[in-house]
Amino acid sequence: MSFQAYLDAIEDKTGRTPRELVEEARARGLDGADVKAGAIVAWLAEDYGLGRGHAMALVHVIKKGPQIDAKHVGTTGSHRDESDTLWLDGRATRPS
Repeated sequence: MSFQAYLDAIEDKTGRTPRELVEEARARGLDGADVKAGAIVAWLAEDYGLGRGHAMALVHVIKKGPQIDAKHVGTTGSHRDESDTLWLDGRATRPS
């Protein structure tokens, strides 16, 4: 599953866009350099019922922003993405 597909699934499961969840993480202080992934995963599991795989995709965005490694772009692997920049504002607003 691509990073973008994980983010789309998160939106489907939570009803919130990835950007909204990133903003909530910031408001909770979960975006700090000293915050471990486990704290973010626990929050997302408790409040939104997300599993580890989906939560880890969001951890990446919270900690590193929407850029992903270009090695995932245009490959044929299961983690292939169309762009090195993830769309955080929801499926409905993503350019085609």
